[in-house]
Amino acid sequence: MPNRPRDLIGYGRTPPKANWPGDARVAVSFVVNYEEGSERTPYNGDAVSENYLHEIMGEPRTTRDLSTETIYEFGSKVGVWRVLDAFDEANTPMTVFACGQSVELNPAPMTAAAKAGHEVCSHAYRWFDYADVPEDVERDHIRRCIAAIESATGERPYGWYTGRFSYNTRRLVAEEGGFLYDSDDYSDELPFWTRAADRDHLVIPYTLDCNDARFSTPNGFRTAEDFATYAIDAFDALYREGATTPRILNIGLHCRLIGRPGRIDGLRRVLDHIAKHDGVWTTRRVDIARHWIDEHPPA
Repeated sequence: MPNRPRDLIGYGRTPPKANWPGDARVAVSFVVNYEEGSERTPYNGDAVSENYLHEIMGEPRTTRDLSTETIYEFGSKVGVWRVLDAFDEANTPMTVFACGQSVELNPAPMTAAAKAGHEVCSHAYRWFDYADVPEDVERDHIRRCIAAIESATGERPYGWYTGRFSYNTRRLVAEEGGFLYDSDDYSDELPFWTRAADRDHLVIPYTLDCNDARFSTPNGFRTAEDFATYAIDAFDALYREGATTPRILNIGLHCRLIGRPGRIDGLRRVLDHIAKHDGVWTTRRVDIARHWIDEHPPA
């Protein structure tokens, strides 16, 4: 097991002043995960079917799980368009974490997202656990994901998020080059610098709590109002604290989850609530990265 030291201290009591544009109290980063078609299934040559982040959780099967496959297919056929419409109606920019194989199988949503001004960020090539994937395969998957997004959007991705990453992921991303940041971290509410592949590397932490993934967990959200209440409470707390210490509010979304008609209005309530406040920078993660590089370069 490679030695990856832990950091339990971070910025401590003295985080840097973010200096968000317009002297904003909080930067809000909405993230839509586009994973449909990249999940595990024997149809793709995998040993088991997917059993993660969908409506019917259970043990993975060694045969194709057609129910799960069609739940994921809903996300790419219907849910992604409903979510894109919600952001377009709110005139709100966001970032898409897009799996390369998903983009290859259905590039149209990512072409539309880029045309609308949203960021399309790399989300690995496949939506599975890379912990035991050989290094050469993971390196190849990084390049295939970049190529898929560039083909669909006309621009290479500048951010990276695997989610279920390996001990090698950050180093391989840094070695590949061309990325401004990765988000494979949940330890902070501000960006921070680390070292990877013998160079300075920016991390913009993500979240798993203010995330519609909790619709698929036993102790998670049950209704659109559950999701909206949690996200709005998180925003209100950070907005209040932002009078002295501005931070980032991450809100994670999935096409097959929040894209359901019984949940989408929870997202709309959050968008409406945030829009009523001054001193908020709702933006893409690549813009947060560029701001941090300019305002807080590595020491």
